Amino acid sequence: MNLTCVHDIADVPAAEWDALDTPAGLYLSHRWLAAQQRDPTAHVRYALVREAGRLIAAAPMHVVDTEPNDLYRVHELVAGRAPARTLLAGARRGYLNGPLLHPGLSPCRRRAALNRLVSAAGSLAAAQGARPWWLYVTDPAAAELADACGTEPVQVGQDARIPLPGTTFDDYLAGLPSKRRVAVRRERRAFAEAGYELRILRLSECADTAGALLAQLQARHGHAVDPDAMARLLRDQADGMADSGIVLAAHAGAHMVAFSLFYRHADTVWLRATGYDYARLRAAHEYFNLVYYLPIEHAYAHGATALHVGMESLRAKALRGAVISPLWAVEGA
Repeated sequence: MNLTCVHDIADVPAAEWDALDTPAGLYLSHRWLAAQQRDPTAHVRYALVREAGRLIAAAPMHVVDTEPNDLYRVHELVAGRAPARTLLAGARRGYLNGPLLHPGLSPCRRRAALNRLVSAAGSLAAAQGARPWWLYVTDPAAAELADACGTEPVQVGQDARIPLPGTTFDDYLAGLPSKRRVAVRRERRAFAEAGYELRILRLSECADTAGALLAQLQARHGHAVDPDAMARLLRDQADGMADSGIVLAAHAGAHMVAFSLFYRHADTVWLRATGYDYARLRAAHEYFNLVYYLPIEHAYAHGATALHVGMESLRAKALRGAVISPLWAVEGA
């Protein structure tokens, strides 16, 4: 096995990178990482393990200069850790992570390839005066990584994914308890009767308006954010992701009053953001429809088998059929 590092993911063919397997899905995909690597708060290298010329394992390695997101500050997630420079191995955004390994590897070769990634993270961290960590790692990947690193995983969150059986929304609904089915039908009916005009937009078409609505959502949850900053974030995301995001927008007259943003990747629809003009809402369960029911309809229409809805609000997600799984932090060797 041969280990190399590159500074730009464009140096790795997208098809070769995306042939590797990871539970992080979108958040370790070639296009997502390409969009994120311009982030000025860290610098990134990509560790590549090849065997007989074939890419069999990989990991982005972010040496963090400043971390604006407190949910990615190790000392605020893991008890007893003092602030220190950090190398984050794997995904740095999206709250989902795991090593990238070729699905065709035997157990022995898989472990050898993972050892190369762990060693690369440790060496780069040491050279940068940092500690290596893998954050928001899924259950099976955490066990593998902890064994390779010789450390104990620490739970730092939970992840939610809604499986979508069958081929229609009715198939999804049939999997819920009877009382929940009644509630979902009532919430969908109220939204339909509210008379919103629904539009599917490109993110580049509506980033400024969506940014303002996203800022309202953040303010409602106690986070003071600049609407212009949110708009810039969404414009940058549209640019970096080749405008592949799908915006489902609810309009009341001339005003966009609610939206959800999601991406399709592999067999999953990935919810990324939502926002609301609270003064113009019509008390029609806008959140549940924009975040769950309408994306589920979209997922079925495009052959997806799951809706990924991420962390937080876990009870509401579980009530709507989400499977909840733990997420871990694993300290590197």
